[in-house]
Amino acid sequence: MAAMDTISHILVVDDDREIRTLLAEYLDANGFRTLTATNGVDMRKVLQEARVDLIVLDLTLPGEDGLTLCRNLRAQSNVPVIMLTARGEPLDRILGLEMGADDYLAKPFEPRELFARIRSVLRRTQSLPPNMLNPEATAMHFSAWTLDLTARHLLNPDGVVVALSGAEFRMLKVFLDHPNRILNRDQLLELTQGREADPFDRSVDIQISRLRQKLGDDARTPTIIKTIRNEGYVLATLVTMEKPA
Repeated sequence: MAAMDTISHILVVDDDREIRTLLAEYLDANGFRTLTATNGVDMRKVLQEARVDLIVLDLTLPGEDGLTLCRNLRAQSNVPVIMLTARGEPLDRILGLEMGADDYLAKPFEPRELFARIRSVLRRTQSLPPNMLNPEATAMHFSAWTLDLTARHLLNPDGVVVALSGAEFRMLKVFLDHPNRILNRDQLLELTQGREADPFDRSVDIQISRLRQKLGDDARTPTIIKTIRNEGYVLATLVTMEKPA
């Protein structure tokens, strides 16, 4: 059965009771199973007790805010996150993406818009696009690093797991599928998110910056993911595939 044919569990984390109720009723009526939490403590409790396929996370929560929760979540999980905020400033969006959010939606918004965003993120995270599928490979090795395609995580040269968000996993997988080939922002957005680039969209640059940090790749003189001025980015290393025994 296809991933989108199963009931996806959505966790809405928002301290506004009306918003929680509205979204839960709307999402449940449109085929999702919705869980709710009012703060970080409640969120962690739900994550321990139930399966969650995607988190809708409010930025301005009492106690730990959404950015802190998203950052901490990314250290141990790649569950996709859509960030909500009453502030529509570009800086807030950039901060959310830097913390590992997969998408961002400013309040006020129509529930159907959030519904569309959720479906889009789930499609991207629950099944890889055809051009990224390599059913024969279980892992990809590059520069002493390993991307485990089964567990969907990154292993450093010492074999230690480095957590990746869903967006970071897809971005790295695209580069590994196209080693030593220059990819521009339009191509990277199309391959990872299935959409065209917005002139002011910096999500590609943010994700690449995060990948470089996790790979220990110096942003000023990177050796793995290099910047080609006025052209794009290139994975400048040999990639080998590991196949099942």
